[in-house]
Amino acid sequence: MRTVWAVLGLISVALGMAGVVLPLLPTVPFMLLAAFCFSRSSERLHNWLVSHPRFGPAIVDWHERGAINPRVKRISTIAIVAVFVLSVMIGLKPLLLAIQGAVLACVMLFIWTRPGY
Repeated sequence: MRTVWAVLGLISVALGMAGVVLPLLPTVPFMLLAAFCFSRSSERLHNWLVSHPRFGPAIVDWHERGAINPRVKRISTIAIVAVFVLSVMIGLKPLLLAIQGAVLACVMLFIWTRPGY
């Protein structure tokens, strides 16, 4: 079972790293998932991820306080609004826009109700 957790963690890290360069793919949720998977599979990989200079601080903030960096909140908001505007511009059907809008509103509510630093 530890191998399964390790593989899931590595896949999550790969998706998170892709999110660094792909603007609509979130990085931090995948890194949080990777930390969760590594905590069940490999202490060495978990420690590497938590102490990583780029990804570690967000993971530690989330684990210790459930906090999201205010800068990340703003960037997330811009990305979410951009995705919705793009959906409107390409002419998605009103029902799809309503569903997407409801889901994105829930995501925004979650993000903005988490504590900052």
